[in-house]
Amino acid sequence: MKGSPVIRILIADDHPLVREGLKKILKEESDMDVVGEAQNSEELAGLMQRRKFDVVVTDLSMPGRNALELLKDVSKIAPRIPVLILTMHPEERFAVRAIQLGAAGYITKESAPVELVKAIRHVVTGGKYITPSVAERMAREYAPLGTKAPHELLSNREFEILCMIASGKAVKEIADELNISINTVHTYRSRVLEKMNARSNSELTQYAIRNNLVE
Repeated sequence: MKGSPVIRILIADDHPLVREGLKKILKEESDMDVVGEAQNSEELAGLMQRRKFDVVVTDLSMPGRNALELLKDVSKIAPRIPVLILTMHPEERFAVRAIQLGAAGYITKESAPVELVKAIRHVVTGGKYITPSVAERMAREYAPLGTKAPHELLSNREFEILCMIASGKAVKEIADELNISINTVHTYRSRVLEKMNARSNSELTQYAIRNNLVE
């Protein structure tokens, strides 16, 4: 796109090969320039505070912060910079919550070769890059409570706890990763069990697997 202002891009992913692949895709575009790279959430936050970017392309799962907390941090540091989520997690897992927390778009790594450039162009102009399936899921957010799936009734923190329990993480691991007390984890777990009408971690895990909420 000759004559267009160069879009300054910050890429954040903890896998060097992924970052190289993304740079290769974007290098083909004359109006796009990857001017920053981060391999964890601390580096991402530091770069955003020190340098100017037009768009951030970030994974949700990186060392340092859990997925949704990372997005909240990024949105606070630079609320006017669009954040495009590029992740291995399928849309049903985090897409709606990510958009609600301020993400400008959500695409999977599988679709990156086809969608990345288009998504970046869309979000830097102020738009939201949302697939039809995510739009449908967002519409369900305003549906009567009785029509929602049990996990859609959970708060963001409760949803995180559900996914971490279903991934086999112990209470202390969850507490350390989320920087909360063990008692707080137990409190959230009790709320999740009640809202999900479940009696044990095993039932939560089975539900999460059936609904593609964990790997």
